Amino acid sequence: MLFAKDDATLEAMGAQITVREIQQQPDLWEDTLGIYDTNRAAIDAFVERAKALGGARRTRVVFTGAGTSEYAGNTLVPYLRRHGDNGAFVFQSLASTDIVSAPYGFLRPDDPVVLVSFARSGNSPESLAAVERVGQVVSDVLYLNITCAPEGHLAQKFAGDEQNLTLLIPRANDKGFAMTGSFSCMELLAALVFDTASRDDKGAWVAQAAAMGRDVVAREGEICGWLEGDYDRIVYLGSGACGKLAREAQLKILELTAGKVATSYDSSMGFRHGPKSFVNERTLVFDFVSNDPYTRQYDLDILNEIAGDEIAQHTVAVQQPAVTSYAGESFDFAEGLPALPEAYLVLPYVMVAQVVAVNTSVKVGNTPDTPSPTGTVNRVVKGVTIHPLEA
Repeated sequence: MLFAKDDATLEAMGAQITVREIQQQPDLWEDTLGIYDTNRAAIDAFVERAKALGGARRTRVVFTGAGTSEYAGNTLVPYLRRHGDNGAFVFQSLASTDIVSAPYGFLRPDDPVVLVSFARSGNSPESLAAVERVGQVVSDVLYLNITCAPEGHLAQKFAGDEQNLTLLIPRANDKGFAMTGSFSCMELLAALVFDTASRDDKGAWVAQAAAMGRDVVAREGEICGWLEGDYDRIVYLGSGACGKLAREAQLKILELTAGKVATSYDSSMGFRHGPKSFVNERTLVFDFVSNDPYTRQYDLDILNEIAGDEIAQHTVAVQQPAVTSYAGESFDFAEGLPALPEAYLVLPYVMVAQVVAVNTSVKVGNTPDTPSPTGTVNRVVKGVTIHPLEA
């Protein structure tokens, strides 16, 4: 177990930065709520401008980023399509790599757009290029930057720009290779901006998510119990927002083990359609179980099916207990808590996946803080050529 080790020991293992950045997330979520409160007037004014941008048409709110930053938007959109202001907005997530490489395939010039850029550092070439391409292609556009680096190019580029609002989460500027707190805090701050729930509800949900996150830290040993065997494959599944979270969960394994452990992700229903053939006797399967009673049925169905196949080494539900829960191996959060809405539930859920990833990294002999032995994969992407877009 890593959370209980002292910093000197973790540093010798090449894991100190990543372990502490995973561990501090509940505190960062509470900080992020404070950032939302501090900037509330500016946020509310920006949202009103965004609503008016399209006139009688709904404004497209496009969340963008590359890699983990893209997955923050992917995770959030299914929630906002139910709980955002869908009378004024159309919520969508697009990879910045898609916007940059094929802008006319993903953007329509006459659609009013709010581009919400997620960026840990704001220094990757795609971050700035996506902003530039949207400005070239789209006639009516506003920019919301959610980034963790005040000194980053993205934050600096927009200083004083009237078409922009930049929200900073500096304590979440992860120094480790893999994004952990930056992912969860950026997803949370965007949820707070666009969720139509009351401030009281938002505050209660953040407090509950933080308590559940601290529970993950305290129960690291329980999670590590599923990591004791000889495994070399991990699958993450889920539905709705939790299904989109599965991609971020699998990326953490891929990044921190430098590909030594094979990974797969899918929706709980989609996994049957071919990808299930990935499962063998050296596979761990985790499903992020939805709190929506209807959707939850599909998560439980696939868990029961995979467990019944008796092939996977472990088939584990990550769940809040409910009237109907998975009866097999599970990481159950405390009973009696209200069912946390998806945009907030994914915060403690992703911490479970991060615990799996960092412990697996150490198990296979990697150093989580610098997991790429060849240096061909970097904390901030390098070597990208941004080609000019001809008018």
